[in-house]
Amino acid sequence: MAENLKDILSNLTPDVDQETLMLYLQDKLSAEKKHEVEKQGVDDPFNSDALEGLEGIRDKQQIAYMVEMLNRDLKKKVEKKKKRRERLNLKDQSLLYFSILILICLVVICYLIIHRMSKGS
Repeated sequence: MAENLKDILSNLTPDVDQETLMLYLQDKLSAEKKHEVEKQGVDDPFNSDALEGLEGIRDKQQIAYMVEMLNRDLKKKVEKKKKRRERLNLKDQSLLYFSILILICLVVICYLIIHRMSKGS
C-alpha cells in the first residue's frame, strides 16, 4: 500500500497539501491562499466538513500531534491486518497434494487387494 494513502489528511484534496492546511488552520496564510483553500472546501462537502471540524479545535498546535497519532494508529492497524492476511495465506501446498494423492492411491490399492482376496475365498 502506498505510504501517502496511510496519511489521514493527505487525501482531502489533491491541490491542498497537509502543510498548507495546517497553515490555514493556524491563520498563517495570505488572504489569497486562504480564499483558495476555502474555495476548494466549498466545492467538496467532505473537505468542507473536514475544515469545519478542524476549525472547531481550540488549540491549533494539537492538530499536528493528533494527525501524527491518527497516522500512527492507522499504520499499526494496516500492518496488523496485513500480517494476519499473510499468516492466513496458504503457502505452496504441493507436498500436501502429493501426500493426499499417494494416500488415495494406497486406499484404492488396498480396496482392490481385499476385494480380490474376498472373491477368491
